[in-house]
Amino acid sequence: MIRTCLILIAVSMLLAACGEQVKTADTNNIRLNLESGNTPPPTGPIVIRAFKPYLDECWIGKAVSYGPHRKGQAPGGVSPSDAELEEDLRIIARNWHLIRVYNADNLSERILSIIREENLPIRVMLGIWLDNETESPEVRRSNITNTLWAIDLSNRYDDIVIAVSVGNETQVAWSAHKLDPADLIRYIRTARNNIIQPVSTADDYNFWNKEASLEIAREIDFITMHMHPLWNGKALNETADWMTQTLTGVENLHDRPVIVGEVGWATDYNRDRTGPGEQGTLVKGEVGVDAQGEFLMLLNDWIDAHQTPTFLFEAFDEPWKGGDINDIERNWGVFYEDRSPKASFEFIDNGKQNKKEWRR
Repeated sequence: MIRTCLILIAVSMLLAACGEQVKTADTNNIRLNLESGNTPPPTGPIVIRAFKPYLDECWIGKAVSYGPHRKGQAPGGVSPSDAELEEDLRIIARNWHLIRVYNADNLSERILSIIREENLPIRVMLGIWLDNETESPEVRRSNITNTLWAIDLSNRYDDIVIAVSVGNETQVAWSAHKLDPADLIRYIRTARNNIIQPVSTADDYNFWNKEASLEIAREIDFITMHMHPLWNGKALNETADWMTQTLTGVENLHDRPVIVGEVGWATDYNRDRTGPGEQGTLVKGEVGVDAQGEFLMLLNDWIDAHQTPTFLFEAFDEPWKGGDINDIERNWGVFYEDRSPKASFEFIDNGKQNKKEWRR
């Protein structure tokens, strides 16, 4: 036991030393390299950094995606107050201990600061939002800024940020912000060379299940895969088998660990929006609060069976998304926009004991 403790102390000291080296990285040089379009050379075969979703030695792999914007707020517009963020994080801490945020910016910095200042039992997978920059210098500047901000936050909050996801759904065929693979690799290498956390990129299973994804997978420590049975026309009784087959297919193709970065069940959708790729055409399963509750129980059992870190999509409804009030993108939360729990989740928020309880 003593020998094990000494080894752990030595490893911690080594990581701390590496962290100090990272924190003194030349930000100006990193920016100049990114602006020039230069891709850092590989440092040799990647030594995989393990993604470890643990808090005080307890597994926290039942996680949640967190979008903080409320009614009247939106990215690039009105931002949540610190009081609103703290309210959210205290709600989250009662039910989950690992969250995913989608960009590194002032809002994410405030979230990390509140977690630290209030000593909340929450760890974070930090995102870097990347848009297509092929014909837009403005977008490249934004991508560079987001990447530099993520490097800074990952190093200053290395006790809270346990992983970084570089880009979100930038490679799948239907992406609205599809990024050149060479550009994505440049940002992945830049981030990974300047932080100590494991690095991933998040994308739909329909990218990760193809041979073309091998090039990207070689650059990262683990794969973050989205799989939404509702969007894929599945009924509730088909979800568990479909998720297992989807996960297994991606695992068999790659030599990297796979986690689930998004999976959920909306409580409303616009049935009138029909046509190729539209929710009224693609959604076949029952939709509503009761259906979401049944899905949460199925998902809880699925995670227990597979022990795969999984981010539920999502904590709160996000009214800034979509068009009509019943648009599916507004209605994935297990809490309404006003932060009251939906009936599908209420028993957990009230702290009641239940064998299907989400918390771990």
